[in-house]
Amino acid sequence: MQLSHVHHVQVAMPAGQEDQAERFYSGLLGLERVPKPDQLAGRGGAWFRGAGVEVHLGVEGDFQPARKAHPAFIVAGLEELRRRLEQAGVEFEPQPPLEGYRRFHAFDPFGNRLEFLEPLPG
Repeated sequence: MQLSHVHHVQVAMPAGQEDQAERFYSGLLGLERVPKPDQLAGRGGAWFRGAGVEVHLGVEGDFQPARKAHPAFIVAGLEELRRRLEQAGVEFEPQPPLEGYRRFHAFDPFGNRLEFLEPLPG
């Protein structure tokens, strides 16, 4: 047995905030909103997809943002993304580099922590 890769990450969100999720995950991060399967659509939430990335936002009744646990996304153009988020008023935190990566944390509209990394040149 061997795990081969991650199919998607799930992030929680409050009910009724799908439009806000779309503005952030599509509008700022550039992911495409994709329809949820019919058997799951009634639960609310939203799914987003990009090149090698899939993020599912699921409605959680007693929603609490994940301020520590987080997905980490590899980005081409980290500085451009940082500027875009900053201009949109998104909360973000610079982070010290990890071996081979520049990075920062940002928070989606619901307060969930997300990490963005870009490989260092060389």
